[in-house]
Amino acid sequence: MTRQTFLKGAVILILAGLVTRILGFINKIVVARIMGAEGVGLYMMAVPTLLLVITLTQLGLPVAISKLVAEADAEGDRPRIKRILAVSLMVTGTLSIVFTACMILFAPVVSSTFLTDSRAFYPLIAISPIVPIVALSSVIRGYFQGLQNMKPTAYSQVIEQVVRITFVAALTSLFLPYGVEYAAAGAMVSVVLGELASLVFMITMFKRRKTFKVRKQFVSQIKEGKDTFNDLMTIALPTTGSRLIGSISFFFEPIVVAQSLAIAGVATVVATAQYGELAGYVIPMLLLPTFITYSLSVSLVPAISEAAVVKNYEMIHHRLAQALRFALISGGGAVVILYIFAEPVMDLVYNAPEVASYLKIMAPFSLFLYFQGPLQATLQALNLAKAAMINSLIGAGVKTAAIFILASRPELGIMGAALAIVLGFLLVTMLHFATLVKAISFTVHLRDTFKVLAAMAISGFAGRLVWISLSHDYSLLWQTVISILFTSVIYMALVLLMKLIHKNELKKMPVIKKWF
Repeated sequence: MTRQTFLKGAVILILAGLVTRILGFINKIVVARIMGAEGVGLYMMAVPTLLLVITLTQLGLPVAISKLVAEADAEGDRPRIKRILAVSLMVTGTLSIVFTACMILFAPVVSSTFLTDSRAFYPLIAISPIVPIVALSSVIRGYFQGLQNMKPTAYSQVIEQVVRITFVAALTSLFLPYGVEYAAAGAMVSVVLGELASLVFMITMFKRRKTFKVRKQFVSQIKEGKDTFNDLMTIALPTTGSRLIGSISFFFEPIVVAQSLAIAGVATVVATAQYGELAGYVIPMLLLPTFITYSLSVSLVPAISEAAVVKNYEMIHHRLAQALRFALISGGGAVVILYIFAEPVMDLVYNAPEVASYLKIMAPFSLFLYFQGPLQATLQALNLAKAAMINSLIGAGVKTAAIFILASRPELGIMGAALAIVLGFLLVTMLHFATLVKAISFTVHLRDTFKVLAAMAISGFAGRLVWISLSHDYSLLWQTVISILFTSVIYMALVLLMKLIHKNELKKMPVIKKWF
């Protein structure tokens, strides 16, 4: 079985994440251009319900599988790995059948009563077949990640996006003449097809790489797997709690926003379009760098779990500090670009420059969002998933209350929802960090933080000067592209000059390691 180090595995996932984010971004642009803000609003209203159902189906097992498989592999216990897979498949298979049926049955009530727009029924029905597909693929991904083999996960992500973007334009255009609700349903069908292609690839890779047959004595493995089930649930339930809180919060978000905007006197159609701008235009921009922090988080769980088994606390501190440093570097560059070039980017991508005001307010605080993934992964790997769940619960409660209080004020409207979401980013990250400080006496390297802030300020100022100097000679597209490239080069040069990325780390990275 191919195995990678923490850094190499993270880089493999980062490269795949970069490709999938670019493809996914193209996908969002296509959808937005074809369906408009109203269609995107309907699409985004269905997404929280989907994520809630998937969270309930997965039951936090991907993280639990990754952690337990890493521990079993460190001890050379292959039969235990087989039991982990058998029990996980049984649990997710059963839950996927139950929750898929519930999603279909309750779609009319959810769309008309909770989301206040009955047209959301069509995308909800269209996306329901994805639940068992994602449930099965997540078990296989957890297995590979536990063995610290990130390549199958990386390849499957790329395949999923390629298939999705292949179908999305055709399906949305095909159904648009029947109404935006049907176009939104067509976009959801493309998501299902992408996940199905990804699952087929994961099953193929599993059959090629596994050293045992899961179907052999499958029933007996489940019967003998009571202890394994308990071990899985000890990690999975608190992990599910954290994700469930996030999913429930995301599920209620469009509901609370819609109701709050109604109180503020905003018409239903306008509220749907405004939520589409915030959730479909601005939030995806802020989430662009999270493919890096997600990759670091996926690699952190088995790496820290393995270190915890042998009580190597120095390695735990090193890995977490390393992950947070990379999150700070990547997030810092993204914040500079999104803040300085908010208006031209939103104009070029979505033809909606007026939405740039939301992006400029939220971008600086999104830096806290980029820390959340590594912090939460470390808590889960150290059996502190319950604490992470409580932190998420507090953050979700404060965010939801803040949305209602702020968005219902006529002078704020949808901007109030944006401010509340930012408050949620900040609070959960600080709570996660406080928990780790208490548990393992973790400290932040303030020197590195100040270096990154200096690099952000210098590159942002230089990028703005270039933008102004090009305003008379180039079109908006080339003015923006050249300015962003210049800003990115200056930022990365400063990062390297300040030695924020160490030479020994560069030597471990695929592709560029040959230069060192």
